[in-house]
Amino acid sequence: MTFVDSGAAPDSLTAFAGFQRIAAGPRAEVIAQLRGRDDTQPVFVFDDTTGEPIDLDLRPETASQVNALPEPAPRTVGRPKLGVVAREVTLLPRHWDWLNRQPGGASVALRKLVEDARKVNAERDTVRASREATYRFMSAIAGHLPDFEEASRALFAGEQARFEALVAAWPQDVKTHLARLSANA
Repeated sequence: MTFVDSGAAPDSLTAFAGFQRIAAGPRAEVIAQLRGRDDTQPVFVFDDTTGEPIDLDLRPETASQVNALPEPAPRTVGRPKLGVVAREVTLLPRHWDWLNRQPGGASVALRKLVEDARKVNAERDTVRASREATYRFMSAIAGHLPDFEEASRALFAGEQARFEALVAAWPQDVKTHLARLSANA
């Protein structure tokens, strides 16, 4: 399969009522569109990056919510101004010994290893993330549709033509969103 940009913005959402796409775009726009709806049909909202269903608070905003100041973030360990966050890593003693012998110490060596792995595995990680996002969405909205199991197998096997053929009879908006999510799969 080809490696292409899925076009999903980092904070992009898509909302469905049944199998019909009723809103898409940045979080604020989707919330505004959903608040303006008159019907009471259940709405399912999905994160376009991960394919995960999410819950949105669609209650009307009050003046106190709009004017409220955000709480200051708690002080954390690391160098937050540089984007450095301290976390725990569990390694065997021989791993720590090797890391500590590296120029710059354990932190520098770990950063270099991670960056090298990110470069080497970038395309594979993109394919995996695309397949997982597609499957999450597909499971949530189309898990009971015909050929769901076979479509899932085709998705994870990388059989794009077979996947597209299996979902061809599914509702149009669902197929369109699946195509967008699975563009890198």
